[in-house]
Amino acid sequence: MIFAIFGNKHQTKKSKSIGKLFDAITKRGDNFIIDKPFYDFLCEEGTAVPTPDGIITNDDFNADIAISFGGDGTLLRTASRIGRKPIPILGINAGRLGFLTTTSNENIDFILDKIHSGEYDTESRSLIEAVTKGGELSNYPFALNEIAVMKHDSSSMMTLEATINGIDKITYQADGLIVATPSGSTGYSLSVGGPIISPEANVLVLTPIAPHSLSARPIVIDDNATVDIKVSSRSHNFLIAIDGRNESCDEDMTVTVRKAGYRQLIIRSKEHSFIQNLQEKLMWGADIRE
Repeated sequence: MIFAIFGNKHQTKKSKSIGKLFDAITKRGDNFIIDKPFYDFLCEEGTAVPTPDGIITNDDFNADIAISFGGDGTLLRTASRIGRKPIPILGINAGRLGFLTTTSNENIDFILDKIHSGEYDTESRSLIEAVTKGGELSNYPFALNEIAVMKHDSSSMMTLEATINGIDKITYQADGLIVATPSGSTGYSLSVGGPIISPEANVLVLTPIAPHSLSARPIVIDDNATVDIKVSSRSHNFLIAIDGRNESCDEDMTVTVRKAGYRQLIIRSKEHSFIQNLQEKLMWGADIRE
């Protein structure tokens, strides 16, 4: 079995614990390839890294399973590197909350045993893409979590016109608008008041960012819908963030968000469900007096 390993280069202390992952892979006789920036980072930090079977320098690679070592942001970057390749991702949480990366490094032996025996589930997660008119994007246009159209940090509130399926128009006076998948409902959208959505739901959620009107609320729509977003602002530009990959755009550009033509596989242990993960991460039912 071949694993492709991607990791977070900004967690110096936690990078030391990756030795457990390498031990678990090598003692089973598996092979691994590793992303070059992460490999260089580990070497610079003095982390003992077994000789990899290959170094990933671009997106032209193949593996049985991709391992994302970090937080949800690392997993999102891993998904963008995998693209349309049918490679499932195992997320090992070395970050904070970790709604996508639910496996801890302490459990890596357990989960690899389950993978070798086939006792694991894969969730097929939907993605969305940004299609532009009046300009081109330089970033990868597909998102597992969300596509957000936002004001620049120092600019004034924007007017955003979101047209659903070319018919229904919603106008927001706000700092931005998020179009999130069910996977992204526990990310940026949740932090600004959006609903939590089960991963298997075939929907998208439109969540305004700091809307000027108290009546402006998130709205859930069918994921076959298209959402055309037109921006008007005093600065005559805006930011688009595609799973955190930001770039500046001119306000003459129209952004259309629609469901992507492929899905991403995420590995889950059979013993761990989405609801269980929410209960643990958000401490539902926990008595803080104990």
